[in-house]
Amino acid sequence: MASSSSSSSSSSSLHNNKKMLLLLLSTLLIASNKKNSCMAFIPRQARPATIPTTIPTTTTTTTTTTTTTTTTTTTTTTPSTTSSSSAAAASVVGNDGVDTLIQSDGAKRQVGNDAFLNKNLMARAENGPGKINESKLNIGIVGGGLAGMVAAMDLADAGHKVEIFELRPQVGGKVSSWKDKEGNHIEMGLHVFFGCYYNLFGIMRRTNSFDKYLRQKDHVFEFVNSGGHTGSLDFRFPIGAPVSGLQAFARTEQLGIGDKAENAVRLALSPIVRALVDFDGGMDMVRQLDNISFTQWFTNLGGSRGSLDRMWDAIAYALGFLDCNSISARCMLTIFMLFAIRTEASVLRMLDGSPQTGLHDPILRYLDDRGVVLHLSTGCRDVVHDVDEQGVPTRVRGIKVGPKNEYREFDVVVAATDVRGIKKLLPESFRKHAMLDRIYNLDTVPIATVQLRFDGWVTELKDETRMMDVSGDQSDGRGGGIDNLLYSVDTEFSCFADLAVTSPGEYYKQGEGSLIQAVFDERAYKRSSEKIVQDCLDQLHDIFPSSKKLTCTWSNVVKLGQSLYREKPGQDKFRPAQATPIPNFFLAGSYTFQDYLDSMEGATRSGLMVADEIISRADGPDGLGALAKQLKEEQQQEATGKKKDGNGSAKSLFFADEA
Repeated sequence: MASSSSSSSSSSSLHNNKKMLLLLLSTLLIASNKKNSCMAFIPRQARPATIPTTIPTTTTTTTTTTTTTTTTTTTTTTPSTTSSSSAAAASVVGNDGVDTLIQSDGAKRQVGNDAFLNKNLMARAENGPGKINESKLNIGIVGGGLAGMVAAMDLADAGHKVEIFELRPQVGGKVSSWKDKEGNHIEMGLHVFFGCYYNLFGIMRRTNSFDKYLRQKDHVFEFVNSGGHTGSLDFRFPIGAPVSGLQAFARTEQLGIGDKAENAVRLALSPIVRALVDFDGGMDMVRQLDNISFTQWFTNLGGSRGSLDRMWDAIAYALGFLDCNSISARCMLTIFMLFAIRTEASVLRMLDGSPQTGLHDPILRYLDDRGVVLHLSTGCRDVVHDVDEQGVPTRVRGIKVGPKNEYREFDVVVAATDVRGIKKLLPESFRKHAMLDRIYNLDTVPIATVQLRFDGWVTELKDETRMMDVSGDQSDGRGGGIDNLLYSVDTEFSCFADLAVTSPGEYYKQGEGSLIQAVFDERAYKRSSEKIVQDCLDQLHDIFPSSKKLTCTWSNVVKLGQSLYREKPGQDKFRPAQATPIPNFFLAGSYTFQDYLDSMEGATRSGLMVADEIISRADGPDGLGALAKQLKEEQQQEATGKKKDGNGSAKSLFFADEA
């Protein structure tokens, strides 16, 4: 059981903290001297990323295929490789087992070990692509989430004509927010900004929203346990990472002495320690751990079940809505690596208000200034494309959108969707390309976001009078309670926050108190909204006993059946590249190939990467501009019925919906 959050003044407690810090430091030094014997080798898995480096100049057009909504899973075998994962090589293994290179320099900088510590990525995101193409492409982007909007920013700055088609009535994708009829701001999930979100911060600086809308929190991970007992990982320390992290684990009240000791041993024998003296070696070890769960990795060499139950499960749920038994060790250790190396990586910020106001609206103004056209409530229903004699797609011609299936022709199409969206969008024929077929191996997790408003301050644990006081103006974070993201291992919502305190801009209402926002995972997803609200109330009362004296005045539940892709073991190899075997068809989204997780930063990275790939391929005799010109010439020939094949014989075209 975790102890109270109040600091103990007893000499024995201080003595135990000092002993634990010495143990952590000792094991760190021992392990760093034995960096080559940290763990048994696990064969590396190949990344599926077939990326054509040249654009074919001839294709045989036979049909266009209507979009299928099938989600059939096809199991494929990926060849293994031992090639380096360093950013210098930026090499990935294609679906056919042949090494290929990411074409654009910008995309190369987003992958590999150097990308994790490269603060220059912020400047790149802030300054834009730095290039205007000679060829002016007409580009259609399917999906108005963060990835699609970021891609549109760069493509518009490079001189292209861009249109975005979004199925929902608002932009943002999994980060969307909107107002209900009563003016309440509703969110799709709880969104926080870690200090290692270099690309996203660059985008926010570019749109002048970083300083205006982000509120930095104390450098503390707060845990709230049953009975109102609290624990924390307090990273505030005169010396930065990794010492600040070591002392945080040594002093935390969330774990007992035995669990701390076993935690220290396990982390000291981890890739994190090797990375302190050999970052590439440590990251290579992390990449090799995608096929086992975090529990398997953690308990293999000394980690305790108590540590998992009382700390790591909450963090795992916060990262991917999975517990430690289900989440990939690679996923968890990727984040820990960043936190261990860079002090600011674990510093947390939250928006001063809704994502629509603080994140999306500035981007939309930027896009509008550059002539980007946004179509809301306009889903894509079909991808019109050419195939060869074997029925393999060779080129995209356009898309059919909206309720009337309006055909829109584009030189380039970008599918900037989530996993559910791309599975619905891809025509069946696209699965003849192995990289695109692998997408159907990816799974997702369901979540339910709950918002509860109260007539007092729920997270105020110390002063009951303050808890009940909602008088006067308590805007700008002056409300009672804890101004930070909160974790709990004793609830079904592993992370939550009081938005009236943490993000008061649009969530604080004068005369009212807390607006608790909590995210339930799949354990509760199938329950009715009424049941989820009651369960949330009951569990809040358990960890904040004094809140039983408050009244819930309003509630809302938003269910998202397929949110993040499921970061279970063995999934990383199924993530596709942004460039595809179809030369003018591209992908974006946080599930696509990039070294970060399914997150706002991952979505931003993918948007920048797909834009870099398109910009680098636009010009030249074999570029996307030349391909577009060739298609227009063929269409003119088709219009007169005089298109000829390679032997000079006449060839007529037909479309599936005309047969």
